[in-house]
Amino acid sequence: MKNLVILFICLVFSSSLFSQDQSFSLQEAIDHALENNRTAKNAARDIEAAKKQKWETIATGLPQISASVDYNYWLKQQVSLIPAEFFGGNPGEFAEIAFGTKQTLNATAVLNQKIFDGSYLVGLQSAKVFLEISKNAKEKTDLEVRKAVINAYGNVLLADESVAILEKNVAVLQKNVDETTKIYENGLTEEESVEQLQITLSSLKSSLGNTQRLQRLAYQMLNITLGLDIDTPIFLEDQLAQLTSQNLVISLLDADENIENTVDYKIASNDKRSKELLLKLEKSKALPQLNAFLNGSYAGNSDAFTFTNKDQQWFGSSLVGVSMNIPIFSSLGRSAATQRAQINLEKSKDDLTETEQMIKLQIASAKSDYQFAIEDYENKKENLGLAQRIENKNQVKFFEGISSSFDLRQAQTQLYSAQQEYLQAMLDVINKKAELETALNEIPKN
Repeated sequence: MKNLVILFICLVFSSSLFSQDQSFSLQEAIDHALENNRTAKNAARDIEAAKKQKWETIATGLPQISASVDYNYWLKQQVSLIPAEFFGGNPGEFAEIAFGTKQTLNATAVLNQKIFDGSYLVGLQSAKVFLEISKNAKEKTDLEVRKAVINAYGNVLLADESVAILEKNVAVLQKNVDETTKIYENGLTEEESVEQLQITLSSLKSSLGNTQRLQRLAYQMLNITLGLDIDTPIFLEDQLAQLTSQNLVISLLDADENIENTVDYKIASNDKRSKELLLKLEKSKALPQLNAFLNGSYAGNSDAFTFTNKDQQWFGSSLVGVSMNIPIFSSLGRSAATQRAQINLEKSKDDLTETEQMIKLQIASAKSDYQFAIEDYENKKENLGLAQRIENKNQVKFFEGISSSFDLRQAQTQLYSAQQEYLQAMLDVINKKAELETALNEIPKN
């Protein structure tokens, strides 16, 4: 009985541990996503596949050994006609003779080795470039996953802050409605004052309900980005104001624009390199191919199946040789393929130049957006302070009978709008900094 109680306590304790929410700071969320995000994992698998493909290409130039076993049984043996006079018969007549035995078994092993093949040499270079392209794709995927986590994490914080503010606003406004209702019941104000506040309260409750639904969606989106189940309970350690303060990095606006270090430039550069190798490949097809081979075989013959007997006689043979394939004329097919590869190379050169210009524009645009986000944040922060003071003054005036309910409603609406704009401005600072870091390919090391 005592053991059962202990077992029950252990089970309850372990289940409580597993039921706890997973907790993430922003950096922990990024690190978790880079390991568990499904897109990031597939990009890592692509690198492993590229490594295997590289070895697959290398292996085609190494010795290749194959073996075969052939068993033949003549249901009806082939008959050959031999002049009968060879056997003492009459001239002009033929004797019917079946050569060989009814059953044969042949076992052969062949060793093949490339000696020279221009396309193989190009293939080795292409495999290396393909691996680099896969690594570039992984790097770009990681950058995008990082930015997606920051956006999703920020959206959750925005939703949490919005819900908290709206709940506080609803509570304050509900108190105002209750107090105004009592004043109205005592005949000290008009019914319109109550109705104005009730309109604002109804609109605020509707906004709160919608924001709560968006909050749930924001958590689900973050879970997907992190590579978790969509309904996994999680807790975020960072706060929106704290992250905004950490992301106010003015020096980033003066960061060097090293275009060649950006992942998009690397991808375009490797694409150009791959087109150069394709041109080289087409040219190599005009070169001769030289291969060596060595084979050995054993053959057994019998009219009955005696191949497993110890006294079965086997006849061995072996052959070594070299073969050369020399392309001579292809009806200008190789020439057309080479010209097409040259055209694609010229296109890739222009694409590289275009990519370089677009990256410069993207960085300039990202810097401009980040600078505006910082300026807008400061502006919205100041506006929020003004809106709060205006709303407080109108509350005092309203309950002192100096101001109308319409004036109070306007001040409250202005405050609610300023609150949401301030929260959005904080989120914009975080997101725009992430976009600039992605464009510069300068990710802070943590």
